[in-house]
Amino acid sequence: MTQLEYAKNNIITPLMKRIAYKEGKNPNLILKWVREGRVVILHNRKHNIKKPCAVGWGLRTKINANIGTSTDKSQISDELRKIEVAVKYGADTIMDLSVGGNLKKIRKQILEYSPVPVGTVPVYEIAVNAQKIKGNFLKFSIDDILDNLESQAKEGVDFFTIHAGVTRKSLGVLKKHKRILDIVSRGGAILASWIARNKKENPFYEYFDKILDIAYDYDITLSLGDGLRPGSILDATDNAQIAELKILGDLANRAKKRNVQVMIEGPGHIPLNQIKRNIVLEKTICRNAPFYVLGPLVTDIAAGYDHISSAIGGALAASIGADFLCYVTPSEHLRHPSVEDVKEGVIAYRIAAHAADIAKGIKSAIRWDKKMSEARKRRDWKQQIALSIDPDKAKNYRTSSKPQLLDVCTMCGKYCSIKLMEKCKRLF
Repeated sequence: MTQLEYAKNNIITPLMKRIAYKEGKNPNLILKWVREGRVVILHNRKHNIKKPCAVGWGLRTKINANIGTSTDKSQISDELRKIEVAVKYGADTIMDLSVGGNLKKIRKQILEYSPVPVGTVPVYEIAVNAQKIKGNFLKFSIDDILDNLESQAKEGVDFFTIHAGVTRKSLGVLKKHKRILDIVSRGGAILASWIARNKKENPFYEYFDKILDIAYDYDITLSLGDGLRPGSILDATDNAQIAELKILGDLANRAKKRNVQVMIEGPGHIPLNQIKRNIVLEKTICRNAPFYVLGPLVTDIAAGYDHISSAIGGALAASIGADFLCYVTPSEHLRHPSVEDVKEGVIAYRIAAHAADIAKGIKSAIRWDKKMSEARKRRDWKQQIALSIDPDKAKNYRTSSKPQLLDVCTMCGKYCSIKLMEKCKRLF
């Protein structure tokens, strides 16, 4: 049985207990939320994960780090190093988006190396294989799709991004209502091109029940991809995006009836004043399924700093109700990310997720801040550094500018407000 099926039968599994302990929750609550489809546990029954992860209502906001080879950069050693750095700085999951090199071999190494759940976008490998075998990345069939999904499932992939909402109907809405940027999702663009070339329905949509069979057999969580997400803030929350979201809501309901765990992927590029509307729409249309958002980026002009632009959007989205943040690195829109880019992206999103958790009232997040505030009051620099998201950087800043008075910093020196108030309070 799947975790959802166990929950429907009122059975608390060992995995639910592990999640409950990790989140500081009662196992009965985890069972209830899984049963309601408000929480998903990302865990293929074939994958032995050191750090299991649950996403959804009442839990700490999770973050995902994308890694993977490209057609220009295909060194697996670099990608494994990215996993190490991403997990060190707080990534809860890894997604392998590889399109260059031996994809099966790369994925095997990633699955063995990663201590956290691993997700993929299967259509990438399907397209790459079609290009290698048939000379055209659009020459794939439903059999190719199902064979690939089965293969990845057996290997242990924990969650699949499936772009089943890019249909002839939703593409018709896109065509009717002009955008600045039509489709910016790589998977969405591949499937839109396949539909146009073959004059047929999206096979991920048409044969969704067969995909559910595979997901059920391995207890893989389906992440229903937003192939029509906006790539410009001026395209945000348009008719095409909403048309796809409605399709995803119907598919999510079908998945849950089949006892397959499901979450919904979301935009994208969204101005601050539209983020709340997007969260409310997803939670309403998709019956409170966990919401997995890319960013969102709140402006389009921050090239080189898109990890900051998107972390601003991510913090607001998660504080309102988004459950899972897919990080963006400083190299977004510009190049294949480096190890340092991955570090910067993860840290930006860990801060965003933590800020949202404080707003949500997550006790562990509030306790962390309280400890830091108390260390600052004591001017305990060692403890402040240890409690930092990036202790190495905090230590470097502290040691690179030593004050004359060791119990203060070089910003205020003898005029340190905290030290002054210590003396002042003795006179009260």
